[in-house]
Amino acid sequence: MKKLNVAIIGQGRSGCDIHGAYFLTEEGQKLYNVVAVAEWNEKRRERAKETYNCDVYEDYRDFYKRDDIDLVVNSTYSYEHFPVTMDLLNHKMNVIVEKPFSKYAMECEKMIAAAKENGVMLCVFQQSRMAPYYQRIKEIIKSGKLGKIHQININFSGFARRWDWQCSQRFYAGCLLNTGPHPMDQALDLLDTDDMPEVFSVLKRINSSGDAEDYAKVILTYPDRPLIDVEINSANGYSDYLYKIYAEKGSLKATVYDIDWKYHEDKPMPALTLESLCGEDGISPAYCSEELTWHEEHETLEGDAFGYGPMVYYQNIYDHITKGAELIIKPEKIVQQIKVMELVHAQNPMELKF
Repeated sequence: MKKLNVAIIGQGRSGCDIHGAYFLTEEGQKLYNVVAVAEWNEKRRERAKETYNCDVYEDYRDFYKRDDIDLVVNSTYSYEHFPVTMDLLNHKMNVIVEKPFSKYAMECEKMIAAAKENGVMLCVFQQSRMAPYYQRIKEIIKSGKLGKIHQININFSGFARRWDWQCSQRFYAGCLLNTGPHPMDQALDLLDTDDMPEVFSVLKRINSSGDAEDYAKVILTYPDRPLIDVEINSANGYSDYLYKIYAEKGSLKATVYDIDWKYHEDKPMPALTLESLCGEDGISPAYCSEELTWHEEHETLEGDAFGYGPMVYYQNIYDHITKGAELIIKPEKIVQQIKVMELVHAQNPMELKF
């Protein structure tokens, strides 16, 4: 089996702890060789040299002196995603760019156009779509056991205070662009339309030292689709679920590792009566009451978006480059996500302070 030679730009949380960690796994080493790393921090650069047994550079543009790189992973700061990716594409390199794709849809469209013009691959690292909990939720919805889905709540929350670059608007930061691509990608996949949905949103800054938001509420609606409520909340000390689904015949709740759902048998709804309801004595007032047969199911899952997700994602990338397989994550679909988040930022302008 031919291995693909990979170069990584950046050895921060993403470049080192997600992409780099995957390439060191047994599965990753079957498909990929890390042959080069670019990192401005000298200590991290030296660590990368030892970790991957590869060449290291301070400047990613030194990659252009080589002819053995099959794929470049762009794990730079968010505000660098667009210029660095454009540079790589115009040097005819296949590129995986970290989320967010960019802050602006126009920049995303330019990257897509550049990839097509240069005949190379462009993909966005949205591995949460491959997470076992999400794939199983989609299967349960598709089964029809819950009936018509009316509302989906997606909650990526917890209690945390933050003071790093992910608090700075200048760095294209804030919870919507940092955490948001994960739930927003899933939400728009579930909404299942290429059209722009209606968007209601609120952004706030609660526990951040910077000027970017750390609270986001985004409600998406589209005709004949469920309402989808996405919340990212850094002040939620009691977050107990990732998903809640409210449907015609039942409900579902899920965490990363556990899914519970209940549904009743398809029993016809009693006909409307406008007369007062009475109890068994024919006199006492009564509420609507019926016996429904409920089925309750529970599943415990293994794997998550940061362990299992990259494995599935990078297998697809390998198959795409070597066999022409269709990409699971299409950059054109991610443009829709960026358009929604761009609108959310426009609806909630925040003062630039730093």
